[in-house]
Amino acid sequence: MLVAGQGPVEENAQNLGFKHVVTIEALRKAYPLLDMVDQSRRPKELPPPTTGFPTIEGVILFGEPVRWETSLQLIIDVLLSNGNPGAELRDIPYPHLPILACNMDLLWMAEAKMPRFGHGTFLLCLENIYKKVTGRELKYEALIGKPSTVTYQYAEYLIKQQAEKLGWKSPIRRLYAVGDNPMSDIYGANLYNNYLKSTRQNQAGVKRSPQAASRQTEDHLELRKNCNNSVESCKSILVCTGVYRHSADVPSKTEERMTETVFHGHRDFCFDPSLVEASYIVQDVNDAVQLAFKKENWS
Repeated sequence: MLVAGQGPVEENAQNLGFKHVVTIEALRKAYPLLDMVDQSRRPKELPPPTTGFPTIEGVILFGEPVRWETSLQLIIDVLLSNGNPGAELRDIPYPHLPILACNMDLLWMAEAKMPRFGHGTFLLCLENIYKKVTGRELKYEALIGKPSTVTYQYAEYLIKQQAEKLGWKSPIRRLYAVGDNPMSDIYGANLYNNYLKSTRQNQAGVKRSPQAASRQTEDHLELRKNCNNSVESCKSILVCTGVYRHSADVPSKTEERMTETVFHGHRDFCFDPSLVEASYIVQDVNDAVQLAFKKENWS
């Protein structure tokens, strides 16, 4: 598996169960003629042919890389060559090798006054380059991380584990998801809330609505059949200290909430204005926690 991103990506992939992992840097060293954007890194002499390098069988995209031009070029090379980037380009294979991607935020908030590019921006570049070159859509084997339903399902699983360790006897009925990005945090929480509803309706024999039966939720309905389905809802809480900044006082009435008109979410998640509308809007995380306490009569 070819892995891209920052930090210990090789170790992370191995911890997830992938036994044979290749980094972008290792691929670049094996095939130095592939990375031609930075003239200072071009080989001064023609290198000998590469031998013994394994065929790439899939791509894992953990997060935005440091050198986008190198990663974009080499990932496209791998897809176009069916995992053999040193080979001469002939027929372009389609469907291409499987791609797993996570961290789909287009923007995120750092120390700068304006949001910064996230991994979603890198994915957008990759998708458009692939389509421009091949005329076909880049396909993902799986999209993991917010706003993917499976991510919130895993969070629910971890919360239940903590409750068991604390000796809680009563089942967890409500989840509260706090975030600063309407297009990922709030979208994902609301999508998971719809998923919870559709699961309960399915178990009760009620026909699901088209919205509840969206592609993102359908993929995980089977996973939940063997789980303890005590959770009834997932409430989304939007804070104003990150990507989303409210210029005036935080509105107290739900009908005064912000509604996004430009969809910053990933291409494979359909835009629905209701999914980026938070259940509650508060100033910061502390207010979000206090709100949850109040709703649960813990304050």
